[in-house]
Amino acid sequence: MSDKPPSEDDPPKKKSKLPLVLGLVLALVGGGGGFFATFSGMILSDTSESADVPQAKAKETAGLDIEYVAVDPLVISLRSPSNAKHLKFRAHLEVRAAAKEDVEKVLPRVIDVLNSYLRALEPEDLEDSSALTRLRAQMLRRVQVVTGEGKVNDLLIMEFVLT
Repeated sequence: MSDKPPSEDDPPKKKSKLPLVLGLVLALVGGGGGFFATFSGMILSDTSESADVPQAKAKETAGLDIEYVAVDPLVISLRSPSNAKHLKFRAHLEVRAAAKEDVEKVLPRVIDVLNSYLRALEPEDLEDSSALTRLRAQMLRRVQVVTGEGKVNDLLIMEFVLT
């Protein structure tokens, strides 16, 4: 007697919406993950292009009319926790031939920016094995800001010696 037959007065039970919500959440997560994997190059990317970055850079600058502007050598005093006392730094700027004169005019500003940046570094930043690549990118960006976009193509480090 405990089981009553459903009467016409009782409303029918509603189906659970949990599968619908769970499916929607999984679809959003999967779509976001797929976008990230494709956008970051983990899938569907041309690996030969990323492996040949130095060659691509060389081909890119080979067709341009470029010149080099020497940056005066810098000697930076390092802070005391370091084994080295000084950093000797010398570089050249790869510039478009048409912009060489403009870059030479602002060379004192370039030296000031490089000097300020190198002086602010911690000794641990210089002793890391991957430091030179990271420092070069940071210095190039600062030089490009000072000289103006499109004038300096690259910063070539000629000497980077801790003494």
